[in-house]
Amino acid sequence: MKIVVLDGYTLNPGDLSWDELASFGELSVFDRTPVDLIEERAKEAEIVFTNKTPLREDILSKLPNLKYIGVFATGYDNVDVDAAAKLNITVTNIPAYSTDSVAQVTFALLLELTNAVHAHHLEVHKGRWQSSPDFTFSVQPQMELSGKTLGIVGYGTIGAKVAEIGRAFGMKILAYRRTTSTDIPFENFRYVPLAELLAESDVVSLHCPLTQETEKLMNKETLALMKSSSYLINTSRGKLIDEEALAYSLKSGKIAGAGLDVLSVEPPTENHQLIGLSNVVITPHIAWASLEARQRLLKIAVKNVQAFLAGNPVHVVSR
Repeated sequence: MKIVVLDGYTLNPGDLSWDELASFGELSVFDRTPVDLIEERAKEAEIVFTNKTPLREDILSKLPNLKYIGVFATGYDNVDVDAAAKLNITVTNIPAYSTDSVAQVTFALLLELTNAVHAHHLEVHKGRWQSSPDFTFSVQPQMELSGKTLGIVGYGTIGAKVAEIGRAFGMKILAYRRTTSTDIPFENFRYVPLAELLAESDVVSLHCPLTQETEKLMNKETLALMKSSSYLINTSRGKLIDEEALAYSLKSGKIAGAGLDVLSVEPPTENHQLIGLSNVVITPHIAWASLEARQRLLKIAVKNVQAFLAGNPVHVVSR
C-alpha cells in the first residue's frame, strides 16, 4: 500500500516520528507540495494525508487508486468532500486534538492586548525602567478581565474550554451556537443571539468552522455592533473576518483591538492591511502547534487509518 503525506513539515518539523504511519505500507513524506505536483506525487497512492494542500475535484478525479484522505487538522475546507464522496474516497479529520493549546493561545492574545506584557518587556530592555523617576510606568492602560463579559462565537469543544478559562478569570460568559441548547454549564453563562453577544461583550472570541454561512461573519455590519472598548480574538479561521472591515474598525476606533492567530491568506501578502497596526496582535497560526497537540494529532491520525483498514472508519467528514 502506498501512502503519501503531501505537507508534513508543519506537523512534524523533525521532533516527531513517522514510523507508525510507515507501518501501514510504503510511506513517502513531502514537507510541502505545490498544486502542480499533487497529481505526480499522489497518483499511485491509496492513502493521502494533507494539512493545507488543497484536494479539489479536478485533482481527485486524476487519482484512480485513492481510497482514503486523512486531514491533519480539524477543519477540512481544503478538501472537496462532495467530490470525494462521488469517487468513493473516505475523508477523515482530527477532532479535539488541540483544544487546550488553542484555548491557551486565545488568552495569550487577549492578555497581550489587555496588559501589553511584551511591549513593557521591550521598554525595560531599552532602559526606560532604569531611567524612570518612579517605581512603575505603563505604556498603555491595564485592563482587568474579572467582571468583564466574554462572548464566544461557536460553542464547541474549544469554545467550552475558552469559557472555562474565562470563568476562572471571573468573566461572565455569553455563547452563540448554530444549534439551540438548554445546557447551562455554570453560573454567569447565557446562550444569546449573535447580535446580542456582539453588543454586550467586552471580548468576542471566534471558535466556529469556516462554512459558506460563516465566511466573513465579522463584517462591517457585525463589527459595528461591538463596543468601542471591546476586543476581537480569532484563533479559528481567517476568512471568518472581512479584513478590510476589521482594518477600518481598528483604525477608526470602532473597536479597541484584535488578537489574530489566523488570516484569510496564509502566509499573508506583503503590506497586509492589518499587519503593523498598533492595536493588533498577530501570530502566525501557531495555536494548534504545541508539541503535545501535534503528538496527539499524529496518534489520532494513526488510529484513523487503523479503523479505516479494519472497515470501520471513524471521524469521517462530509458537507
